[in-house]
Amino acid sequence: SQYSAVDTNPLSVYIMQPIWNKIIKLVPLWIAPNLLTFSGFVMILVNYFLISFYDWDYTASGTSPGLVPTWVWLFSAFTTFCAYALDSIDGKHARRTQSSTPLGELFDHGLDSWATSIFVLSFFSVCSRDNGKTGVSVYTMYIYLSIVLFNFMCSHWEKYNTGVLFLPWGYDISQVVLIAAYLLTGALGVEVWQKPFLFGYYITDALVILLIGFSLFLSFPQTLYNIHRAHLKKTLKNDSLYEGVLPLVSPLLLFVLLTVWVVLSPSNILAKQPRLFLWMVGVAFSNVICKVIICQMSSTRPERFHWFLFPLALVVYAAISGLLGWTEEAVLAILTALVTAAHVHFGVCVGRQLSEHLNIYIFSLKKRVQE
Repeated sequence: SQYSAVDTNPLSVYIMQPIWNKIIKLVPLWIAPNLLTFSGFVMILVNYFLISFYDWDYTASGTSPGLVPTWVWLFSAFTTFCAYALDSIDGKHARRTQSSTPLGELFDHGLDSWATSIFVLSFFSVCSRDNGKTGVSVYTMYIYLSIVLFNFMCSHWEKYNTGVLFLPWGYDISQVVLIAAYLLTGALGVEVWQKPFLFGYYITDALVILLIGFSLFLSFPQTLYNIHRAHLKKTLKNDSLYEGVLPLVSPLLLFVLLTVWVVLSPSNILAKQPRLFLWMVGVAFSNVICKVIICQMSSTRPERFHWFLFPLALVVYAAISGLLGWTEEAVLAILTALVTAAHVHFGVCVGRQLSEHLNIYIFSLKKRVQE
């Protein structure tokens, strides 16, 4: 299906787009658009692992403010800006080099679905874990991450039903806020997050309120409105309600299972291993959404239950019934490694199949030679 996206965000249209149009002129024409997409993703990963190295359990900012060096925050601002820029110009560059393909679209959205959680997980190091005085609790982190992923899911569920991707306003705003937050932290130190800034509220409170407000009162209603409008215009892709809501089944079941584990875990797994658990949430979500994106692009029906729900249900049952006992953390670590490996494997396989099918290389503009 032909790719179509609509961007109505004033920040994007009036401020960011003119900047991207200048930056794109610097990109040599022989560079493949997918290389831009992938470079941005690699920068996000490098930044995430760098922060993890200094702050594995999200306590550095709250307990020992100088633990993460200033250059790391400045580097975070730089990599976030680069990733944001590369993600914004890859499509323009594809049109410029006349190399727009379904592979490029899937590559872009697939990596975005994973990057979304990594952005959030990196940001948690800035505001740190709750230490009794300041910071956010690990449960707030989990809810925060879930809301961001829910937003991402909504825009692709909407595209599955309408055929048009309405770019969520939250995207540009969140990227600009992230970059500003890192710069602020680099300039003033993490202490800036630990002092009330208005009426006894902390900046983190304001951000959480903004995020929830944006999701529940702007993004989600907009999604429903766009689907409703397509229904009135008779342009919906799926006739039945069942077909329309099918892509939501797996992500919602995934969320239910994970939440049950978080709430009922005997060893309080989220508090013990927040970084592992939240990473696993992000990867599992990305894999579920990638399948929805593929169905939406190929006009096929999504499977009712994603394969990962079965092993996850077993693990959750074993954990909350006390069967796992003291091995719960080890099992989480193994599960996280397996899910990450499976997701990477899935991405590589789909990329290979598409590049063979479309007779193109993923990271080069040269055509494949027909055997």
